Amino acid sequence: MLGGRRGAIDASVPPLAFVIGWLATGRSVSWGAIVAIGVAVVLGGYRVLRGDKARAVVVSLAAVVIAALIALHTGRAEDFFLLQLLSNAASALLFAASVVVRWPLLGVIVGLLLGQKTRWRRDPALLRAYSWASWVWVLQYLLRVVIYGLLWSAGQVVALGVARTVLSWPLVAATVAVSGWVLYKTLPDDHPGLRPARGEQPRA
Repeated sequence: MLGGRRGAIDASVPPLAFVIGWLATGRSVSWGAIVAIGVAVVLGGYRVLRGDKARAVVVSLAAVVIAALIALHTGRAEDFFLLQLLSNAASALLFAASVVVRWPLLGVIVGLLLGQKTRWRRDPALLRAYSWASWVWVLQYLLRVVIYGLLWSAGQVVALGVARTVLSWPLVAATVAVSGWVLYKTLPDDHPGLRPARGEQPRA
């Protein structure tokens, strides 16, 4: 969610490389996996040379390798996208659960970015706003789950590759905009914004 433009490239290019390699070699899962991993390694090496954190590069590369190993194990090209399907389902559950337990993840993330840690939870208005805005993120993860799930069950490998690109940074950008709008619309007019206002400690 916070990977920026480079994170979007890491998320989109290797899956497209897998599809291209798979098609170009007569639908060979092995070659598709090799091409995807090779592209991921090149992107990772470029990012390291640019001074990016090695940990982020390793995580991105590991995700591609795991996806490729799953497809190689099952022999089904569509299973390259199974990890993404499952991770989005897990993210949807995690965001929804965080709202239910009154620790909305959007608030946790923004609070850390703004250096507020968890002080925002002492503001009932912010807690409520972050909760509503977090549901927007739940919906975007569910949208991916539905689309990926339908295409995966139908074995539509090319469509999965296209969806993997379309539903990465464009969808995240739209989600950021909508959740930001929900956040500010939910706050009272006299609220100072993302800065916590004085209020009663919310119940845990």
